[in-house]
Amino acid sequence: MRSRLLGMVWFLVALLVFGLGVPLALSVAGAEQQRLFLDRLTDTTRFASLAQRPLIDGLPESLREELRAYSSLYGVDVLVVDKERVPAVGSGRAGEPATIDLNREDVSDRVQAALAGRRPEPGPLLLPWNDRPLVLAGPVLVDGEVRGAVVTVSPTDRSRTRILWWWLIIGAGGVLAFALALLLAVPVVQWILRPVRRLDEATGALVAAVVSGRDVEPVGEERGPPELRKLGRSFDRMAASVGDTLAAQRAFVADASHQLRNPLTALKLRLVNLEGHVDSEAEVHRVAAAAEADRLNRILDELLSMARAENAGGDLVPVDVDDVVAERVTDWRVVADSREIALSTTGSAGETKALVPARGLDGILDALLDNALKFTGRGSAVEVSVSVADERVRLSVRDHGPGLRADELERATDRFWRSSTHQNVPGSGLGLAIVSRIVARAEGDLRLDLPDGGGLRVTVELPAAS
Repeated sequence: MRSRLLGMVWFLVALLVFGLGVPLALSVAGAEQQRLFLDRLTDTTRFASLAQRPLIDGLPESLREELRAYSSLYGVDVLVVDKERVPAVGSGRAGEPATIDLNREDVSDRVQAALAGRRPEPGPLLLPWNDRPLVLAGPVLVDGEVRGAVVTVSPTDRSRTRILWWWLIIGAGGVLAFALALLLAVPVVQWILRPVRRLDEATGALVAAVVSGRDVEPVGEERGPPELRKLGRSFDRMAASVGDTLAAQRAFVADASHQLRNPLTALKLRLVNLEGHVDSEAEVHRVAAAAEADRLNRILDELLSMARAENAGGDLVPVDVDDVVAERVTDWRVVADSREIALSTTGSAGETKALVPARGLDGILDALLDNALKFTGRGSAVEVSVSVADERVRLSVRDHGPGLRADELERATDRFWRSSTHQNVPGSGLGLAIVSRIVARAEGDLRLDLPDGGGLRVTVELPAAS
């Protein structure tokens, strides 16, 4: 947008400079031509007056010295012709041919007009690159009768040089005006667009801040046009409202999950205490109710984990990846051994640490290992691999379970979503959603793919601590 605004300003300034400079340059050329024309018209008229008597008396040679002196002083050729277009006397020396060629088109036309009794005209506009001389022809009138004509041919070098200098000055002034306009346009455009840029940055950060549970940084722009400042204040109110609403929602989920655990635990104990005290027909219902209580308890635990992941605030902290991986794999190996699943670890992050929320890496590994062990059959294996590349720590967990269909990979991180082929496996569909929130809070990447040999591989990339 900045480039477009500057382009529009520059175009308008260029149009203004061009629109004013060109007429001014043409006006200067016209004024210089008019000055030269009037000066030569005066001289031509004077010579026409001087030639009256010599042409009547048949003594045109009496004008030669006058014409030679004038030509020598001003560099203008002068020629007097009679009414038959025959040269009578010129500014050249006696016996020399006339210095003006009467057969030239521009000279012939003007002599013809003068012998017809018409006054001289300025001719086309004088331009710096046009070296055509100024030709004027005035009639010699005696008692209203045309007796001949006086022709002057004036060089235009000096006038064209003056016009060129004026044009250079006008051009330099236009360039200077254009440069000044540009210097003024840049800060003005920046002043106009500063609130827009801040709004763009704030809009981009709003989603990340809301998802990660951080406070939304206000625009707080006090510079720029009043309309944009008002828009910035409206955006701050909207962002604060959205943040407060989502925070209240997360707090409600966390509080509700926590408060429900006590009555749910009591309900589960009562169902257990009923064992042996109900008849055989009701026993199956008691067992089903206890199973549903266990399922509800798992859902509440995962809701609490989700609420903690979304409300994780504060700065990211560097975490020793190898230590956390070793600790979590050791704890989950007990579960893997009970299910006859081989849980192994490959690779190492070495001295590189990952930037994650506090206890975030533990939550990621717990959710991924829980899913992997839950969907992997007995006698199979789950592999955890760690590597570092391009200042990113890459952690992946691969199982050999049924996996997902290719069209289900994008939905796997949605809350409470479960594949239609996994409905018989206990779970709530919140594991990968929790991982997704923690990774987003750390500004990392989460990818799911289907490796060769079956199963599902979940890869998490986290920024490395500098």
